[in-house]
Amino acid sequence: MNIENNANIHLLKKIAELLNEETELEKMLSCALQVLLNGTEFTTGWIFFIDEEGGHSLEAYHNIPSSLSDDGCCLLKNGGCWCVNRFRSGKLTKASNIIECQRIEKSIAENKGDTGNIEYHATVPLQSGNESFGLLNVAAPGKNHFHEHELALLESVAFQIGSAIKRIVLTKKEQEIALMQERNRLARDLHDSVNQLLFSLTLTARGGTLLSGDEQVKETFSTIQGLAQEALTEMRALIWQLKPHGLENGLSEALNGYGEMLGMDVEVKVDGVVALSSKIEEALWRIGQEAINNAKKHSGEEAIYFQLNTSPNLVTLKIKDGGCGFHYNPVQFIPSMGIKGMQERVNQLEGQFQLKSEPGEGTEIVVKIPY
Repeated sequence: MNIENNANIHLLKKIAELLNEETELEKMLSCALQVLLNGTEFTTGWIFFIDEEGGHSLEAYHNIPSSLSDDGCCLLKNGGCWCVNRFRSGKLTKASNIIECQRIEKSIAENKGDTGNIEYHATVPLQSGNESFGLLNVAAPGKNHFHEHELALLESVAFQIGSAIKRIVLTKKEQEIALMQERNRLARDLHDSVNQLLFSLTLTARGGTLLSGDEQVKETFSTIQGLAQEALTEMRALIWQLKPHGLENGLSEALNGYGEMLGMDVEVKVDGVVALSSKIEEALWRIGQEAINNAKKHSGEEAIYFQLNTSPNLVTLKIKDGGCGFHYNPVQFIPSMGIKGMQERVNQLEGQFQLKSEPGEGTEIVVKIPY
């Protein structure tokens, strides 16, 4: 028993050192799971994250049998099971033996392939204080019961991982707050300096146009006034990008306000009501903002239409203008229209991005993001 205790202490120390070094959540979970399996008799493991709505996601896994890994681990990613259901109901608070894993049972029933002689697994919640993030599941071939000392070890490892998850989440929140504060500072600086200088230049040029009796001088001042006004509009748009006024009152108001500032007629229709996360809402806002910019610069029209639809687990944003359109090739890079930036925002949220456009037919963008 002393040898076993020493081995467990060494394993916990190794995992703790790894968790302290890693700053990326996905890599941290994968490495911690691998170290756990290498240092114990467990051979298979996977980690679920479970959100406040009860939806689960597969965040890490190692050495799972082909019956569970086939089709992109669809049996692990989809459907319910005893451990996830118990977690959702708040009844899974410590390491437990799982009798007859429903996902493995389903793989056998559907003849998915080799199960690696795994029928049972142990499960333990990943927690830090009063916060719960998900589940750590481990298994081994032919093993149908996990002893108390094994479950105790799993609880210690899960506590370490839970604390590391909270640290990384808090660090990311602090980084987001710092980024927001920096954006706000830049927006204030631009408003108080460059924005005011451009406004003064516009007034000065206008005054020169009115006071001068020379037509060439008038034309020069008029050109300066037009360029200054255009630069002022661009500057105000940049300030909006840094600090989107109105987003705190919802996406519709922010898009309407931004369009009004650029002289665009924006129509937003919303079907369904849902509380989107700040990350998704900001992504939709940035995509809509870029679409309005493109319509202003390239479409030749002053109207753009937004349709926001929500359904269980999916939000869809359709954007359409009736402008001149263009030849669109998804493979061809178009640097001036920010399409790549839109796609990247959607990809980061595991969503889908579609763009349709033809000369004379306008442009339509469809964004679908799971939540």
